[in-house]
Amino acid sequence: MRLLLPAASGRPAGELTRDDLVEVYAPPSGSWLRCNMVTTLDGAANGPDGRSGSINTDADHVVFDLLRALSHVVVVGAGTVRAEGYPPLDVPQEWTGVRSARGLPDRLPLVVVSHSGNLPATVRDASAGSVLFATRSGAPGLADARAALGADRVIACGHDEVDLATLVTDLHARGWEQILTEGGPQLTGSFLGAGLMDELCFTIAPRIAGGDHLRPVGPAAGPGLLELRTLVEQDGTLMGRWFTTRT
Repeated sequence: MRLLLPAASGRPAGELTRDDLVEVYAPPSGSWLRCNMVTTLDGAANGPDGRSGSINTDADHVVFDLLRALSHVVVVGAGTVRAEGYPPLDVPQEWTGVRSARGLPDRLPLVVVSHSGNLPATVRDASAGSVLFATRSGAPGLADARAALGADRVIACGHDEVDLATLVTDLHARGWEQILTEGGPQLTGSFLGAGLMDELCFTIAPRIAGGDHLRPVGPAAGPGLLELRTLVEQDGTLMGRWFTTRT
């Protein structure tokens, strides 16, 4: 991989080793919330099969796994969990050393966010502590989710809408400061619209999707200007870090 623009760490442009890449993507200390998404050149968040996995590239997979390894917890919308078939998470063996070196625990919890409170089937039988579920107190599926996962693993945030600020506060209280969200677009837009997002890690895949597809950021985000802090390239895939300004 090549660093095209200097990293937030101040590293100059040039070829990157594996250790260099870790330094380039290392988040600031303290609480930090970032999103990792992929888009095609024509702005699609998914491919013909409705999955983002069909537009990923080999380079994107490397950064995808690294960002997970650098995080305390991953937050994903229930619709994306269903569409992509998310299971409970683990960190690939090649990145476990990086994780332990940064003082992060071995386990990487998944937090599923749902307005309806309907628990996706792929995480219903998750082992204790591997999956948490965030929904609103007025959600019709709340009682079922508590019965399936246990009340201590279900976070009720708001009544009529999922209150993402309350969710972030709850995650911080659990000691999870480095938060990664992998979308989907509606959740990403909502985090941005609420002024909670610190960084967007966007991959621009050298593909054209054609047809009618979701955009990577939902309409709740509203207009905004971000600062490009890092740009990495491999085989035509561009991977950037854009920093936001919290409101």
